[in-house]
Amino acid sequence: MKTILLEIKTSLLVTLIFAVLLCGAYPLAVWAGAQAIFPAQANGSLVSDKDGTVRGSLLLAQNFASDKYFQPRPSAAGTGYDATSSSGTNLGPTSQKLSDSIKAAVAAYRTSNGLAADAVVPADAVTSSGSGLDPHISLTNAGLQAARVAKARGISVAQVQALITQTGRARDWGVFGEPSVNVLQLNLVLDQAYAAK
Repeated sequence: MKTILLEIKTSLLVTLIFAVLLCGAYPLAVWAGAQAIFPAQANGSLVSDKDGTVRGSLLLAQNFASDKYFQPRPSAAGTGYDATSSSGTNLGPTSQKLSDSIKAAVAAYRTSNGLAADAVVPADAVTSSGSGLDPHISLTNAGLQAARVAKARGISVAQVQALITQTGRARDWGVFGEPSVNVLQLNLVLDQAYAAK
């Protein structure tokens, strides 16, 4: 009987020690380290405008409805850009529903950006990412939206292109992905440089 009680006591003590270490000390150490080394990233990479109002996160796409803003990739997350429902469409390449939705998205993209009926539309302009929340678009996609944004803001396409170049980023590690631009960052820079007329 003494052996069983000793085993129970030892098990409870070890459980308590591991609970304190793994549920308290370790998470606290990780949090403190992240706050010390990467404070912006640890707090969600939030972006504020010049007034200090938080406008979003560099890590998550959000919808911009006005023509004076660049549009992100389409979203399949929840009702659209819902961070609590991150997901892709999960439709395969042989899916008729996917084919029909891409055709409709291509037509809508060409219309909203004033492109010719046979203009090539980049894939990231009409398909959602795996998460449905990708905050970046390709430089090609941004370039095709530049004329619409310039017209809505009453500025030249060259001025908009300069901001795309300024905020764009190269391939990750010089190899992965394609050159892109963060839509939120680009739109905030546009707001700072050229208020919509």
